[in-house]
Amino acid sequence: MNTHWHPRRGSLSRRDLLRLSGAGFGHLALTGLLGQETLAAAKASGTGREDPLATKQPHFTPRAKRVIFLFMHGGPSQVDTFDYKPLLQRDHGKPLPFERPKVVSSETFNLLKSPWEFKQYGESGAWVSELFPEFAQRVDDVCFIKSMHGSNSRHGGALLELHTGSDTFVRPSMGSWITYGLGSENQNMPGFITVSPTQSHGGANNYGSAFLPAPYAGTAVGAVGTPSRDAKIPFITAKTPRDIQRLELDFIRAMNEDHLERSGPDAALEGRIESFELAFRMQTEAPELQNLTGESPATLSLYGIDDPMTEDFGRQCLMARRFAEAGVRFVQVSHSYKWDQHARLRRDHEQNAREVDRPIAGLLKDLKARGLLSDTLVLWGGEFGRTPTAQGSDGRDHNPEAFTMWMAGAGVKPGSSYGATDDYGYYSVEPKVHFHDLHATILHILGLDHTRLTYRYAGRNFRLTDVHGNVVHDILS
Repeated sequence: MNTHWHPRRGSLSRRDLLRLSGAGFGHLALTGLLGQETLAAAKASGTGREDPLATKQPHFTPRAKRVIFLFMHGGPSQVDTFDYKPLLQRDHGKPLPFERPKVVSSETFNLLKSPWEFKQYGESGAWVSELFPEFAQRVDDVCFIKSMHGSNSRHGGALLELHTGSDTFVRPSMGSWITYGLGSENQNMPGFITVSPTQSHGGANNYGSAFLPAPYAGTAVGAVGTPSRDAKIPFITAKTPRDIQRLELDFIRAMNEDHLERSGPDAALEGRIESFELAFRMQTEAPELQNLTGESPATLSLYGIDDPMTEDFGRQCLMARRFAEAGVRFVQVSHSYKWDQHARLRRDHEQNAREVDRPIAGLLKDLKARGLLSDTLVLWGGEFGRTPTAQGSDGRDHNPEAFTMWMAGAGVKPGSSYGATDDYGYYSVEPKVHFHDLHATILHILGLDHTRLTYRYAGRNFRLTDVHGNVVHDILS
């Protein structure tokens, strides 16, 4: 049966009438809504539509232009890294002197002191354990948030809450919201790149765009388990002359747009059209950005790429600097999945820290030397912390009640510390900072009001912070 209207025949099935008119009304409403958000967007070359990655104006003057997120998958222990607890050392082996949370991952026993010594560093006098000797030299560039807390004690829910603001539903990721709000500084690159992302505990949902348009999803470069030297954007090197590619894309686009004109709005198809165009443009820059051979030996050494222990994460951090320098709005690198020490705390936390310490310190030093730290926000942390009580003889359980994250760069007070935990590091105490508060603060630093950065879906306005979140003004510079 013919399912399309023809001028000569004048036929239109009831099914098509409902589909086309319903989609048409929805499209009109959506167009009006998105008009305010995309007013500053430039037209995509040759498509006749707004370019979703075009640079957009923030709500107010931003302190930072871009974000680099250093994600430590598994949950680093706050009491073994940056939250020094003398009473925990003193009372090692004694029972916890107060009630545990009602919801815990599994049974833990008496207090377990940190096997590493802490010292104060820099003019700020920040306490850092001997796990991070290189990073300790950069603490005067850093703002520690020691009263972080989340809502979920399981990896899957906690990762989603950290990345998307929800531990229950599929929602757009933090990087997607930021790219949606600001676009990309470089029209030849994605606005959001994630290097070696985890494939577990939510997987692609941690960097997906959910109901936001497809161009705001994170572009994965490599994956967990793939050495970062092999982490490349696939199929990005052209084997067909660009003029021939352009003709092919124009032909495909014409067919797709003809289909859209006849059948009505189709977000998935529109997303594919945009992805084809972006992939075409990426061929001019992405191959060179992924090629580290032009970096000096001194720079490679700074990131630890000359050492097998630090080479892998060092490459990730160096790629993050290169992507950020090229105008990618949000870059995430993941050290996954290594920080979940229910046992062998001493052995594994020590190795984990050795793998990332030098690259992280090198990244901060390099960003500062290049003048990039002045408009780049660097974020470090995991999905939760660990208990100060022992699991077995040499392990710590999940602890969403208290953990430490740190920020460095544009927008935050360098050489500072905010919030605290109790005497043993089990619970965050006032002023507490939830993931919603963290997200609100990151958006604020980027010039975005988290209550105004919304997207209409399923009959209501959604935002990264949902109905929660307060900007932590005390950490702002």
